[in-house]
Amino acid sequence: MRRHIPFERLHNFRDLGGCRTAGGGTVRWETLYRSDSLGKLADAGPADLERFRELGVTTVIDLRYPWEIAAKGRLPETDGVAWHNLSVEHRPYDQAEIDPGLDPWRYLADRFAEVAEDGAVELRTALEVIAAADGPLVFHCASGKDRTGLLAAVLLALLEVPDEEILADFALTELATERLVADWRASHPGRELRWPGYGRAPAEIIRLFLADLRARYGSVYAYATGHVGLDPAVVTALRTRLVEAPDRP
Repeated sequence: MRRHIPFERLHNFRDLGGCRTAGGGTVRWETLYRSDSLGKLADAGPADLERFRELGVTTVIDLRYPWEIAAKGRLPETDGVAWHNLSVEHRPYDQAEIDPGLDPWRYLADRFAEVAEDGAVELRTALEVIAAADGPLVFHCASGKDRTGLLAAVLLALLEVPDEEILADFALTELATERLVADWRASHPGRELRWPGYGRAPAEIIRLFLADLRARYGSVYAYATGHVGLDPAVVTALRTRLVEAPDRP
């Protein structure tokens, strides 16, 4: 099976299937996807739109601010697709202006921690929507890196995917960095990209984030069922829906 799904306008669309779990199972293929902004499909060619339709997606979770959607657009109206806007980040910041003198990965991990604290309601709703979806689902933000990466990390941890696989999934965005930077430059002619790490997604960010979350709450499960308020039954539903049990002799 393929992890990356190629699109002309989307740079960071991939299948979360195939990640192994602690119990020997694997995350189901062709069920759960993550992406950069599906708003880019509004001006995409017919090949991109057809490729998206072929995936059979029935649910989209857009993690961006409403003002981002107003400026950049959303997934074009598509028959049979439920669209949810759940803006998980409550304290906006401009990554292009991050001080180059800062430790960038510590800085971003701290921003992730803010989202984990501030966005509890939206994260709970997102996990509930994923658990209840009746077909393939994709969640995304602008670049499919930070807000998307945070939700992916929490979700995969709840599915009992080991950290090394969670970190490896996050770092796959590095394959899209060049195109994400090109998109930024095209959208900001004449503006300087002050932070040289723009579009980067080293595994260290998620390693720090998960370590901080566990230091504060004890485990990702305790964070989700405590601070986020997720019903443990939803965690069970997520595992039932998304994890394929190992073959037993």
